[in-house]
Amino acid sequence: MLDYFELVAIKEQAGKLVFHLDERNNIPQDFPKGDYESKGFTQGKNILDFPLRGKGVILYVRLRKWLNKQTGEVLTSSWDLNTKGTKYTNEFGAFFKELLR
Repeated sequence: MLDYFELVAIKEQAGKLVFHLDERNNIPQDFPKGDYESKGFTQGKNILDFPLRGKGVILYVRLRKWLNKQTGEVLTSSWDLNTKGTKYTNEFGAFFKELLR
């Protein structure tokens, strides 16, 4: 995850650790060819992850917005960060799924 996101802050809120992650300034390879410029971030998204030392963990993730200078279109990455229908990371969701079997 840290290959694609930069850890910008860690805060404690209501007994939980909140890790603030911003997408790195690297143009995604799956974007159409073009000249892109970073134009800030999307609104953050909370994703629940494995507890750490008995505290709940929330990943607050912001995706970068990219402006295609030729078309004027603004694009964002399409990361699959959480298990469908939940607010859990894929790994945490798989853990729960296995636990309930």
